[in-house]
Amino acid sequence: MQEIKERVFSSGQMQSNDLERLLNYRQEDKIDFKLIDIREIYEYSDQSIDGTDLLYPTTLFHKYIDDLNAIKDENIILYCRTGNRTEQVLRILKTMGFVNIAHLTLGIISYRGKTSKNAKLPQKKENK
Repeated sequence: MQEIKERVFSSGQMQSNDLERLLNYRQEDKIDFKLIDIREIYEYSDQSIDGTDLLYPTTLFHKYIDDLNAIKDENIILYCRTGNRTEQVLRILKTMGFVNIAHLTLGIISYRGKTSKNAKLPQKKENK
């Protein structure tokens, strides 16, 4: 698990199998991270990755900067449809000082783990 964590967060990139394994480790309380979908609400409703913690649509991303700054020191994983939006957001957040951040490089279209259709929208969770 440590090898995956170090590789993913040092490179900022991850593949489907990396995320699947990290989600399993999180269920076993071996790692903690926030999984954030940055697609629009209608996209999230169409298909979402099980275990998504937050939905911060790119078109409203500026409204979530304070929320993101509150979790700046935590491990953060972003995903979108193809990885293009998350790559841009990742670069911006890194310039803002985010270090432990990565994205699903090829997006949800490449994800082979468990997903849901019409999942309940994630609610804002209190920080630990």
